[in-house]
Amino acid sequence: MVNTNPTLEQILPGGSDPHSFDWHEAWYPVHYLEDLDKSKPTAFTLLGKDIVIWWDQQSQTWQVFEDQCPHRLAPLSEGRINEEGLLECPYHGWSFAGNGSCQRIPQQPEGGQAETSQRACVTSWLTTERQGMLFVYIGNPENAAKTKIPVVEPLEESPDGWVIINTFRDVPYDALTLLENILDPSHLAYTHHKTVGNRKNAAPLELEVVASGKHGFKGVWHQSIKAGQSELSTTFVAPALMWHDINSERGRILTVVYATPIRKGECRLFARFPFKFPSKLPGIFIKLRPRWYYHLGQNGVLEDDQIFLHYQERYLQAKGGSPNFTKAFYLPTKADSFVFELRQWVNNYNAEPFPGESFSPAIPKEQLLERYYSHTIKCASCRNALAKIQKLRLWSGVITVISLVSTPLITLFFDASSIPAILIETVTPITFAVIWRGLSKLEKQFYEGRIIPPRNLLNS
Repeated sequence: MVNTNPTLEQILPGGSDPHSFDWHEAWYPVHYLEDLDKSKPTAFTLLGKDIVIWWDQQSQTWQVFEDQCPHRLAPLSEGRINEEGLLECPYHGWSFAGNGSCQRIPQQPEGGQAETSQRACVTSWLTTERQGMLFVYIGNPENAAKTKIPVVEPLEESPDGWVIINTFRDVPYDALTLLENILDPSHLAYTHHKTVGNRKNAAPLELEVVASGKHGFKGVWHQSIKAGQSELSTTFVAPALMWHDINSERGRILTVVYATPIRKGECRLFARFPFKFPSKLPGIFIKLRPRWYYHLGQNGVLEDDQIFLHYQERYLQAKGGSPNFTKAFYLPTKADSFVFELRQWVNNYNAEPFPGESFSPAIPKEQLLERYYSHTIKCASCRNALAKIQKLRLWSGVITVISLVSTPLITLFFDASSIPAILIETVTPITFAVIWRGLSKLEKQFYEGRIIPPRNLLNS
């Protein structure tokens, strides 16, 4: 855990070179705290580095190690947290404390001290917790405590009264592709038609960048603003955070996205939707729905553009990549101002997260719509909800079958035309069969998305 004392002199991320942005010299969120399991290690990949996240009982903090045992390079994420509270390698049982030091080598004879060697230690990286998320710094550790953590500033400035919906997903496209997409509000009406948009609302959009530099940019949306109408702005905090801010007398809504780079062509999307209204009533209704229910809907929204973003970034690379974006893209309107600024930022500060690397071959559509491994199994609320739905589905099926096979026995106790007999023979199996079918459809949503997006359905 890093010391986040606000009195320390802070430096901005990206390294000291004013003409280059180093993605390693920055803090990144890797998990919502509520989704981490303190009883076992969790694997993740950050900027191409495999890491393991685990709860250190001694220090009562989350630790992040390189996911390799120094002995034979087995992934520590496949191991366990043993009875002593140490991270134990699954291969030979070497055990490690929260500072990365080796505490036990079962194979050495009594009196041996191989564990005291520096070569027996695991590389560890600094962590901190902010706004319900675990952040990791894999750059120069001397810079970590001083480097500014990319938090959502409006939540810091006025922390009271916010109601926040959170989701995440590992998406099959680059962090820059994700940021470019979210920084383009004009796609909402068409791409997300029938989910969170409507084609009828498409209109000219005047976007203007009002401040820009190595560490991000700020933009405003120009429209006629009357009393009570919204003021809109967009903030990009380099290298991987942005938010849209809709602020009016009726309330304030943020759309926040972190794009944590996993590897070339893959990132973890953290989406946060903070709401603040003058009345408490909207917040109460938002809290009534379970988190997993929101996630099903939000996964559907992500899948509206997931397929073409996966292909788009490969087409851009084939046309020369970001350095050639002005020729590859035709950006004639003000609606593309933020997209233009992001690509200019990449070019001006050599800010490719994986310089020189190429995208892997495109993957099939069905795989692009996979939900279970990209979200469900990693989300505490969805994982638990799925387990309960599967149990309910099982028992619904059992009751349906039992009620059907027991029909001949009913006449031993009731007249066949009596109300109890009719209920047991007909209503019970039909009711539980309908429940079973509904639960089956719901269960499927935890595993895969829709092949045809709502915008492409007939009569849409």
